[in-house]
Amino acid sequence: MDETTAGPEAARIPRPRGGSLLETAVAYAEERHWDVLAGSWLVDAGGVRYCSCGDTVCPAPGAHPTRPDWATRATGSPAVVREMWREQPSASILLPTGRTFDALSVPESAGFLALARMRRMDLNLGPVTLTPDRRMQFLVLPGGAAKAPELVRQVGWAAAA
Repeated sequence: MDETTAGPEAARIPRPRGGSLLETAVAYAEERHWDVLAGSWLVDAGGVRYCSCGDTVCPAPGAHPTRPDWATRATGSPAVVREMWREQPSASILLPTGRTFDALSVPESAGFLALARMRRMDLNLGPVTLTPDRRMQFLVLPGGAAKAPELVRQVGWAAAA
C-alpha cells in the first residue's frame, strides 16, 4: 500500500526499504522535508529489552528524545541527520509534530476501524504510524487536528470528549 497525503498531487511517503534507520531518517528529511530527531532505542541484554535511557520503568521505552534540548536539535538537514545517526546508529526516528504536520492519536483498535472505513469511503489517506503503547497516529496537515472533531461529526461518528 502506498501512503499519500491529500493535495493537488499526492506525494509518496518514504517507506522503509529494508534499509537502515539512517537511510529512512534521511529520506524523511530529503523527500518529505520533515524535521527528524534521533531518539532513544531499545537495548537487548540477555533477552531482556529496556530503554537506552537506563530508566527501568521508562514510560516510553525506545520512543522518546534523549536530550532536553530536543526541540532545537530536530532538523530537516540530511547532513545533520546523517551525523545524528553516526553518533547513535540504533536511535529511533522521532518526527516532531506541529511543524510540518500534526498527529491525531487514537487507540489502536479505533484507528484500525477508522482506517477500514476511510478506505471504504475511498478517502485519500495520509501517513499513519503505530506506537509501542498501542496507539495509532494519523499524520495531518498543521491545524488539521483542531478540525478533526467537526469532521468526525460530519461523517456521522461521535467525537471523543
